[in-house]
Amino acid sequence: MKRTFVIPLALISVVGWQVKAIAHGVGITYEAAQAIALQANYDSGEPMAEAQVSVYSPDDPSTPWLKGTADESGRFVFVPDSSIPGNWEVQVRQAGHGEILIIPIGGESGVLGDTTTNGESNSQIASGIGDNLSLPQKGLMAASVIWGFVGTALFFIARKK
Repeated sequence: MKRTFVIPLALISVVGWQVKAIAHGVGITYEAAQAIALQANYDSGEPMAEAQVSVYSPDDPSTPWLKGTADESGRFVFVPDSSIPGNWEVQVRQAGHGEILIIPIGGESGVLGDTTTNGESNSQIASGIGDNLSLPQKGLMAASVIWGFVGTALFFIARKK
């Protein structure tokens, strides 16, 4: 009787092991020139066509300095006010997916794309959740899933008795 539960449990454990979730993460790149040109794509490479874009200046990070829409290829271009140095935030959102990009403008050298005062790079991206998990976190998640399968199997075994 116990053998009949071991085989399905083993199959479920093997099939469910290390399956990558199919979800949309977001990646944004930018080019620093006289204007800032953004390219917003999903993780699959598909452009975020017609995505809503909000630009926030360092002076007032709660009110959008500029609002717009990306084009069909996920591109959006804007010219920041170079008289307002600091970290400009650009938020790109579409259908529940989004990303915030921080672009340093000005600073000591007065150029676009300068590094921040603490030495960070000129693009700081809040990445998708799955990309930021460490190996111990992934192991803990896998162990939790397996433990859930075992607990469910034990529940149904105890219930039949």
